[in-house]
Amino acid sequence: MIELIHLEKKYENAVPLRDVNVVINDGDVISIIGPSGTGKSTLIRCIDLLERPTGGKIILDGEEITAQNYDVTLARRKMGMVFQSFNLFGHLTVIENLMQPQIDILKKSKPEAYKTGLELLKQVGLAGRELQYPEQLSGGQKQRVAIARTLAMDPEVILFDEPTSALDPTMVGEVQAVIRDLTHTGKTMMIVTHELNFARAICNRVFYMDEGGIYEDGPPEQVFDNPQKQATRRFIHKLKVLELMIGDENFDFVGVGTDIDRYCLHNDVPPRTKYQIRLTFEELATQILSDVLKKTPLLMTIEYSESNEEASITVEYDGEKFDPADSENSLSYKLLKGSLKDLSYNYDADAEHPNIVKAIIRQS
Repeated sequence: MIELIHLEKKYENAVPLRDVNVVINDGDVISIIGPSGTGKSTLIRCIDLLERPTGGKIILDGEEITAQNYDVTLARRKMGMVFQSFNLFGHLTVIENLMQPQIDILKKSKPEAYKTGLELLKQVGLAGRELQYPEQLSGGQKQRVAIARTLAMDPEVILFDEPTSALDPTMVGEVQAVIRDLTHTGKTMMIVTHELNFARAICNRVFYMDEGGIYEDGPPEQVFDNPQKQATRRFIHKLKVLELMIGDENFDFVGVGTDIDRYCLHNDVPPRTKYQIRLTFEELATQILSDVLKKTPLLMTIEYSESNEEASITVEYDGEKFDPADSENSLSYKLLKGSLKDLSYNYDADAEHPNIVKAIIRQS
């Protein structure tokens, strides 16, 4: 078991990890996902002590491996890292790459290390390649050798740092297949990846990282199908977001329209969808909710999904309960609702802005 307690990593100009607290159970297979620059690789490099945390503790099997006098080699015998750049020794053959760490660290004899190496090459589909050099292999084959080298140390925990990101797309599948087979071995695994379908298929747990730590932690069916937090939902569904605060009835209508046009152009929103976004904005802000706008600002959020090309507009506002269906501009409301896939209203007294209108735009 690995426990992270108030883990922190600071650099001069960034803080990728801020007060991370989590327990990683024996046998967990964890996919680590999230936008670039949110500390995914930093997290596993800290766990392996390739990066020294600047604060907090890491507990491995009851021992604090971040303690000042702890022998780091003891932790590294239990953990193996697979890097995106393979890190094979070019002057050694494939089998020598697998034998060397067994001899140096595990103190195995050469015959024993050789036998283990051959078995592992067979396991990763590279039987017969033992006498070749890394330069004779494809990228996918090199990564499979790197995985076999890690397995040769018989680690309890395997950490993968974007293992397919440096590969040609045609080679990604062969490495993913090896990793998928490893998930049935009972080893604890943490895999940093941008391949969301792969992440979902192999894991029993997902870390979505953002805002300096593990922003959401849950089983794949929750994180991918029903994320509990807004940033997770936007990442999973590849949502492009524009937030507009409309202050009063005298807002800059032309300026806001220009912002919407720029957003649609930047995100390749289809023309029909762009037109419907503009129409929905105009009807809600200048007609249906015009009386509300005289009393309180409107927070308007436009979301466009790259994955399914669906757009939505959410409008939130304070004040007493007001359903736009009850607006004096009932004709505008009916016409707008008829042009949309869905138009709904909800009042949540516990929300920051209790009145919530959501418009789902038909796909173009």
